[in-house]
Amino acid sequence: MDIKAIIMGLAFACMWSSAFTSASVIVTYAPPLTALALRFLISGLIGIGIAAALGQSARLSRGQWLGVLVFGICQNALYLGLNFVAMQTVAASLAAIIASTMPLLVALAGWLVFGTRVRPLGVAGLVAGFAGVALIMGARIEGGVDLYGLALCVIGVISLTVATMAVLGASSGGNVLMIVGLQMLVGSLVLWVPALALESFVVTWTWQLIVAFIYTTLVPGLAATLVWFLLVRRIGTVRASTFHFLNPFLGVAIAAALLGERVGFLDILGVAIIAGGILAVQLSKQT
Repeated sequence: MDIKAIIMGLAFACMWSSAFTSASVIVTYAPPLTALALRFLISGLIGIGIAAALGQSARLSRGQWLGVLVFGICQNALYLGLNFVAMQTVAASLAAIIASTMPLLVALAGWLVFGTRVRPLGVAGLVAGFAGVALIMGARIEGGVDLYGLALCVIGVISLTVATMAVLGASSGGNVLMIVGLQMLVGSLVLWVPALALESFVVTWTWQLIVAFIYTTLVPGLAATLVWFLLVRRIGTVRASTFHFLNPFLGVAIAAALLGERVGFLDILGVAIIAGGILAVQLSKQT
């Protein structure tokens, strides 16, 4: 892994982890699904416009189109849509912790569903990672966390797992920025249906909302997705996923620093265990 890949991985982890804090700000002042659908519409059009200017084509292979649809629906619409709704009642730090378990779920699905061999280090990582999740969940449930919002976060991370397992087919063959933009538009199209059916366009316009919306549209929305695809193409999905072990720490730290969310001892201990489990699982996959 070269220095450029390391910088890309660190940048992705920071951008990915910050998305929960900016999302929490957005849903405080605007309807969640409408805001997210608009975000993806803008991000998608920008991405496609830049891709077209760079000479990239929308003529994709069948595998790429399948990946675009799966990723656009599972990650952009389901995972992020459910998390935006959940963060009306669930802390950004908890949403970040749950979402960061995605590498553990990918490894578990590969083991149980597809029969992928998992080394002892990987098994230990899975056990430790889910133990850390149970520790945090127990503490938060005892503290009165909204169970509906918590359930939405769990369903969301399962959708993210499916999207992640489909990403390789979508990113191979070039036209990366065009693919990213198309995925954004797929997510926007799907989200507009429940947004228009279930939400009223009632917005409290504040500078915090404007800054958070612009940031989440350009940075976690467009830049982080593009960096992830480029990182996967550069070093492969397994090595790129190693950087996910930083997400629990960064997600909690950013939410605490910018939103003033309270972080207890069990949260810190659970995050450390989850991060260690993710790192162990990813390292066990490398030859």
